[in-house]
Amino acid sequence: MAFAIWGGVFAFLAVALGAFGAHVLGDKLSAEMMSVYHTGDQYQMYHALALIAVGILLRLHPDSRLLSAAGWLFALGIVLFSGSLYALSVSGVKVLGAITPIGGLCFLAGWICFILALAR
Repeated sequence: MAFAIWGGVFAFLAVALGAFGAHVLGDKLSAEMMSVYHTGDQYQMYHALALIAVGILLRLHPDSRLLSAAGWLFALGIVLFSGSLYALSVSGVKVLGAITPIGGLCFLAGWICFILALAR
């Protein structure tokens, strides 16, 4: 159930960060950087919901290593992908964009694990 709880936490933070972006950063960031920020927030919410699904499915299949791997990969992806986009958009430090694809790969690997777990 820990993944579902973390999913809830990440979903809460996605809503809070989305509101912060819209109401505080909206007039401080360029349109391009606001779009980068929004992408991070969107993917955070998608994968927070995926974590909730993993947590629920693990209640039914508690020994599924593939589901556990998917959960860890989704959580790591949120930190690396969304976190790097938030940091890039607010700081303007372009080198942070080099971290984003690693988070994206975590998301992709997480979805592969999720699909394989469901196929079994």
